[in-house]
Amino acid sequence: METPTIPTEMVAPLYNPQTFGDRDRVRALFKAIQQEYPIGIAEVPGYDPHWIITKYEDVREITRQDDKFLNAQRSKTLASKVAEQMMREYSGGKPHIFQTLVHMDEPMHKDYRDVTADMFMPQEIAKLSDQVGATAKKWVDKLEELGPECDFAKEIAFQYPLQVVCNLIGIPEEDHQKMLRLTQWMFTYADPDLKRPGADLSDPTEIIRTWDIVYNEWKDYFLKVVENRRTCPQSDIASVIANSKINGCPMEERAMVSYMIIASSAGHDTTAATTAHSMWQLAKNPALLQQLKDEPNLIRSFVEESIRWASPVQQFTRSAAVDYDLRGHQIKKGDMIYLSFLAANFDNDAFDNPDTFNPARNPNRHAGFGYGTHICLGQHLARLEMTKFWEEAIPRLNSVEFAGEPKMAESEFVAGPKNVPIRYSMT
Repeated sequence: METPTIPTEMVAPLYNPQTFGDRDRVRALFKAIQQEYPIGIAEVPGYDPHWIITKYEDVREITRQDDKFLNAQRSKTLASKVAEQMMREYSGGKPHIFQTLVHMDEPMHKDYRDVTADMFMPQEIAKLSDQVGATAKKWVDKLEELGPECDFAKEIAFQYPLQVVCNLIGIPEEDHQKMLRLTQWMFTYADPDLKRPGADLSDPTEIIRTWDIVYNEWKDYFLKVVENRRTCPQSDIASVIANSKINGCPMEERAMVSYMIIASSAGHDTTAATTAHSMWQLAKNPALLQQLKDEPNLIRSFVEESIRWASPVQQFTRSAAVDYDLRGHQIKKGDMIYLSFLAANFDNDAFDNPDTFNPARNPNRHAGFGYGTHICLGQHLARLEMTKFWEEAIPRLNSVEFAGEPKMAESEFVAGPKNVPIRYSMT
């Protein structure tokens, strides 16, 4: 079957971070691509030709086959030819500046994932229920204290999961804001409000320059943490990573630093984005708050629908390790593939009325945490954090409405709301 080429003018907005500041526009764009080019090739100037995969079942099929679609060979996010070349220059010939779990293939991925995997199993996360619940109460109390108005994204959603995750890693409270700042520089490098100070957004190579700066700041910080935990281990994730062995040897430095980085960035940023989206929906639809107050048993499914709706990890790329037939389309070994989790989570063929936020959606087999061996390691912790927060907040929240215009961060990779100004009353 001949695979169509998606018109450049149709797909080009996907390569501009500013586009993603308007989620309605982005969803409409992906709807059009899903309908007209459910499987297509993009040939955009400055980029190698690549597949655009937007259908839920196709995204699921590819991401469940980690032996056939690789993470380590090319950039994990959509990068121009110039950006890919710069990454190799900055990283000593490797295709990534970072070397986190999402940048690894088997067997290396399993070896590194196993270092902390047991700590994130459901039975272990359940033991954190009281601790996370106490932190959730602290931040709901803070919400009440800030009333009757606040920017929920900045003052609550950014802060609550940050504290949970940093405490588990073993990062002292005085350094939490440093973790937040570096995370935002990395994921939202192109947003005018969240970017690294001094970043030149007119320079197409700014993303690589920023990532290199961010990596080295984190490296300087975490190598000191590693030295401390090897001398004085504690009951925290940093100690586990610092003292772990891979095939009998200490972790390679870049991989160890990157392990710390992904734990202290993705570990809170995606949960923050989803929590902010949840409040966005509550402020947008007063009936939703009342529904959850009347039926508190819906809070868990409200969280799942928020994850689907938020889709904070909007895309990843993979490269084909073998020739592969995808519904009659011939993917060739070495081809690059753009996977849109955002589009998949709003696929009409996978979800009834996907453009309606439905807290009672069941089933809700969203793609928010991925699939296969690369499924999100922290998914159970994220669910616990959000469930505890809303179980505390919903009964105390009497009313909520927007106090200004909510805004999305401008990022084509990982993003969520950067402002959710609300006016509210609490009991």
